[in-house]
Amino acid sequence: MPGDPRDLMRSCQTAALGTMMDGRPYVSLVLVAFGEDGAPLLLLSRLAQHTRNLLAAPKVSLLFDGTAGLDDPLTGPRLTVLGSAIVHDDSRALDRYIARHPSAGAYAGFSDFALYRVIIERGHLVAGFGQIRWVEATELL
Repeated sequence: MPGDPRDLMRSCQTAALGTMMDGRPYVSLVLVAFGEDGAPLLLLSRLAQHTRNLLAAPKVSLLFDGTAGLDDPLTGPRLTVLGSAIVHDDSRALDRYIARHPSAGAYAGFSDFALYRVIIERGHLVAGFGQIRWVEATELL
């Protein structure tokens, strides 16, 4: 289990994205990459429910799950990142995203897609049983 929450975050190709919809949490699966500073990057379509949600209320959470393959997933590492998602019009960041997820190159140029950067406020790390702590943004970036 990783002691460094950055290692856990960057080891994940996907994350569960939490947004707010009608006053309730809404969670969906997204592909994730990382900017040069370590901030999560998401390539999202305005047609998707999660994107409509975050455009109305940009506060989001991302769950990075490092429990795959464990007999008891509750003993494995996971990290919830809290922050805000903003449109990020940066061609180098988009190139980083596509390098990590080559299939995204097929739709990255569609007019309904945009790259979003998650501005991290802090995270909650569960690194295994009894190993739980809050993590500041500086430790994640």
